[in-house]
Amino acid sequence: MKLEEIDTLTGTAASEAAVAVDLAGLEEVRIRYLGRNGRINDVMEALKAAPRETKKDFGQAANRFKQQIQAAIEERKAALESSAGPAGSMVDTSLPGAWRGGGKLHPITLLIQRATSIFRSMGFTVAEGPDLEDEFHNFDALNTPANHPSRDPSDTFYLDGGLLLRTHTSPVQIRYMETQQPPVRIIAPGRCYRRDTMDATHSANFHQIEGLYVDRDVSLANLKGDLEYFVRKLMNLEDVRIRMRPHFFPFTEPSVEVDYSCHVCQGKGCRVCKHSGWIEIGGAGMVDPNVFQACGYDPEQVTGYAFGMGVERMAMILFGIPDIRLLYENHVRFLQQF
Repeated sequence: MKLEEIDTLTGTAASEAAVAVDLAGLEEVRIRYLGRNGRINDVMEALKAAPRETKKDFGQAANRFKQQIQAAIEERKAALESSAGPAGSMVDTSLPGAWRGGGKLHPITLLIQRATSIFRSMGFTVAEGPDLEDEFHNFDALNTPANHPSRDPSDTFYLDGGLLLRTHTSPVQIRYMETQQPPVRIIAPGRCYRRDTMDATHSANFHQIEGLYVDRDVSLANLKGDLEYFVRKLMNLEDVRIRMRPHFFPFTEPSVEVDYSCHVCQGKGCRVCKHSGWIEIGGAGMVDPNVFQACGYDPEQVTGYAFGMGVERMAMILFGIPDIRLLYENHVRFLQQF
């Protein structure tokens, strides 16, 4: 064996030790190179047979052979032992990881993000408020009469100290107007709470996206145009139409229910729209002057519109979800679809 062959063999043995996958494999490397019948015997025979003038070089090569291989074995052994489990089992770090799949955003989160992005592009900013409200911001400031059914304990979650769980995100509009002067152009996405019995279309907690635009000379035409643009972007369809039906809300006058033409059948009638050609998107209207006065605005100087949409309802329509309870049961196979 030549001097160069000893150095080559040293590097090969050290490399094999460095990639051993377990202690048994590492022991096989040690026996193969440093064992009683290992390759070290070939190295020692080469040392004995070396000419006198090169014996020193062969001796140094033989020492490097033993020392480098032993060092590589000890280093790999320490690494393998440190990865052993509590019961002494080994973790094979050379195997690929077990892929568990990436996380998914909840469909409610997806829709809120999508709607928020559209409204931001229209110049709206996002406003937030507390889930725990008082009666003034949840009812009084919104022109809700004392005998209104929504104030009944059978409809609202009342807490100690005159507090309650907000029944809509409209209190966010009140709190914003109390601290900001017109013009105001905000949306308020968030969670709401009502004493509803859980069924396929109702839940005791749900999400809304409410909007408010206050300035000089704001009209129903602005409301219709903005909602029409929003729905077209949300559904990714340019031929969606909006219609408004007269309604009543304490905090808007006039008030309307807003429908859009069914995106599935294009208004011809199908199961999704109950064969009417229209799907209800929410309530809206011009802000009542009493609401402006409660917030310190002069209703003679400004006008504004407000609207509210149920996030779960839009998600069910957009994603074809038949039962609202699916949104809260957190079945992995259901959520992986989004």
